[in-house]
Amino acid sequence: MNFVAKESAATTALDRELDDVTAVARGPAASNAPNPERNISHTSFSVLAAGRPLLDRFSARYLRENAIYLYENELGEVHAAIASHEQLPFVDTIEWTLQRKVIRELASADDIAAALNRAIGQEAPPTRANSALGAIAGPDSEEDTVETLRDLASGAPVVRAVNEIIERALERRATDIHLEPVRDGIRVRIRVDGIMTTVRTFAPELARPIVSRVKILAALNIAERRLPQDGRSRIRVGNYEADIRIATMPTAFGEAAILRLLQREKGIKAFSHVGLSPRDLDVFGRALKAPHGMIVVTGPTGSGKTTTLAAALGTINDDTRKILTIEDPIEYEIDGISQSQVKPSIGMTFANALRAFLRQDPDVIMVGEMRDSETASVGIQASLTGHLVLTTLHTNTAAAAITRLMDLQVEPFLLSASLQCIVAQRLVRLLCTHCRQAVQADAKFIARDPRYRALKVDGARVWEAKGCAHCGGSGYSGRRAVFEVLEVNQELRQLITNRAPEADIERCAKSHGMTTLIEDGVRAALAGHTSLDEVLRVTASR
Repeated sequence: MNFVAKESAATTALDRELDDVTAVARGPAASNAPNPERNISHTSFSVLAAGRPLLDRFSARYLRENAIYLYENELGEVHAAIASHEQLPFVDTIEWTLQRKVIRELASADDIAAALNRAIGQEAPPTRANSALGAIAGPDSEEDTVETLRDLASGAPVVRAVNEIIERALERRATDIHLEPVRDGIRVRIRVDGIMTTVRTFAPELARPIVSRVKILAALNIAERRLPQDGRSRIRVGNYEADIRIATMPTAFGEAAILRLLQREKGIKAFSHVGLSPRDLDVFGRALKAPHGMIVVTGPTGSGKTTTLAAALGTINDDTRKILTIEDPIEYEIDGISQSQVKPSIGMTFANALRAFLRQDPDVIMVGEMRDSETASVGIQASLTGHLVLTTLHTNTAAAAITRLMDLQVEPFLLSASLQCIVAQRLVRLLCTHCRQAVQADAKFIARDPRYRALKVDGARVWEAKGCAHCGGSGYSGRRAVFEVLEVNQELRQLITNRAPEADIERCAKSHGMTTLIEDGVRAALAGHTSLDEVLRVTASR
């Protein structure tokens, strides 16, 4: 599929609408000069007063500032009375928002003010503004601009723009959307297979309406632009339904927003298909059959830890075991498992949920992440009292997870008694099967990068990325995990009890058959799944 051609065609109509919204944001002076010859009839206060006011979709402040009176006549037609042709761009925005034909007509400013006062039931004098976003574009937002901003952020073109951004990102299997204000506008970037890609840039005047629309989705405070905020939402666009985690951050050029996309329809992988080698699958599988103990999956954010844990739970999810999970957020809904969501604002933390779980007679407990010493302590105690505990950590290697748990004030003798196995993982991009190229790893190939020599692939056939229409020119499509699985045997338990250095623990694990991340990555590269460059990109620190 040629994404570039499809997206270019799909956004043409939207661009035309957003150009008009940009003109509205810049004010009538920046819009195309209105034609005074437009056939717009004049009306009187009696006609305005006879109609049914339409004030439910737009704030009174917005209508007052722009001298617009909206009403519906006895035929059900929507009318917008304006004081001058300069207000026509605002009526265009109102028409898009209502998704109905709006009949334009001229009335005196006094008649419009009187009609608004009559409809609202207030006598406050109207205030004219040169632009609906005049104050919004300034460095500090005032209270009287919040409702105006909310109206524009709810307008059809901005809503459609945000929906299209999300839909295009989901089509391209993106995991994140970044809305980044820059000097000349707001840049939209998406992360696909772990790589950031710029998809488009909007005019500066659209920055705040677009970010405000995103904040409205997550029920965030659109008036607060000085502090970071975070929230979540569930949205359906096109054929996609997704949970979205939204975080905002003030920057030098405005407010940025990052959207983490979690597609709800994606299924759980079979445990045998997550990419584990036969040896690693056997070690992990035996640990899952243990009646108690702890299994730790570690790696950086976005390395697929939750996917691996969900697949692991799927293998032991039957009627003979009670399985409870506490997650943030719940990424996979698994039938037969009781899943709970962290809510720190009401005291539902990982540690508190763990304590409650122990009173629910579980066999298996999954903890989304051990972030603090309290959670680690309760988790270790649970694993020592007849429960199998699965959890995640953020470390670079399997051996480093032991050091990290000690940093969380877990005693070494408790660790050595509870740990069953530790799984470290990374995600590497898969080569596009339509355009990948096979090459021989001869001396000339090895000389291209001095790091190739340490991979010990001399003379082997490897594969390289090329790029085509099917993969959007990247040469890659999709991702898979590479692993290192550390089995905690008696020798390793003694090293842990003695607080041995990470290097000694890793050396011992390798002597018992553990393959490192980079070695597992090379195995995947020789099988044609990925490239050596991609393996080095995600495991270079090894």
